[in-house]
Amino acid sequence: MNQDLPPSPVDLLTSDTPLALVPVSPDEFDEIDAILDELRSRYDETPQWEFCEGFMAALVCTRRVIPLSEYLPVLLAIGDEGEEDEGSFADEAQQQRFLEIWMRRWNEVAQALNTKVEALDDDAAYEPEVMDVRGAIAALPEDERAEMGDDPLPAFAQVWALGFMFVVEAWPEEWVAPRDKEAVKWLNRGLDAIVALTEDDTATPTISVFDEEGPPSLSLKRLNEFADGVWAVYDLRELWRTIGPRVQTLQKAATPGRNDPCSCGSGKKYKKCCGA
Repeated sequence: MNQDLPPSPVDLLTSDTPLALVPVSPDEFDEIDAILDELRSRYDETPQWEFCEGFMAALVCTRRVIPLSEYLPVLLAIGDEGEEDEGSFADEAQQQRFLEIWMRRWNEVAQALNTKVEALDDDAAYEPEVMDVRGAIAALPEDERAEMGDDPLPAFAQVWALGFMFVVEAWPEEWVAPRDKEAVKWLNRGLDAIVALTEDDTATPTISVFDEEGPPSLSLKRLNEFADGVWAVYDLRELWRTIGPRVQTLQKAATPGRNDPCSCGSGKKYKKCCGA
């Protein structure tokens, strides 16, 4: 078994691997966070990256391929120049950098969800970029924690799940239950697992998810729900891939009766005109 470490993004950039397939590095996740912070200075409802990550995962799963031009305004409220209460990139360079990192992460997520894995600790498995906010705050010195105030903190993966469900609610026609009863169960089971993560983790925290020496910040129940949620993304992706895109129903225009006026406007009866 090869124990070599995978190549770093820098190494990949000097290889023949297309840039679009280079994994997003931790520094680049920090960079896209900084871009979102800057966008938030002009539009305070700009979401955090974790929300964007869940939003992206749902888009990858959605039955129809939704184009960037359709979903980006929904995610970032990027409107036409001059519109009030709309977000905007600082300049074209910032927008291009955001989209470059975004599309590389998209390719990572899609590749992971297209790969058959037996366990979530498989290196090829989808690993959502989520934060343990409660753990990070709990690890701060007491005086710094006091400065944070008493505002409620999101539970582990809660913001990610909210981003996922935002897509389901924004494009409900793409998440309509199929006719097949087994497929309906599959869909409902998957969405229920995601919805469970949108709720608070009220059980006793016993686990520090990213730091074994850190203070407990989530419950075992929450950790199991998170695993169920990630498997649900796989199931939802496979469901819509199996069923395929929706078929648009063509509405056939009603044919006039033989003695009705012809629809062409000639003034003649249909049987004497176009129906002859």
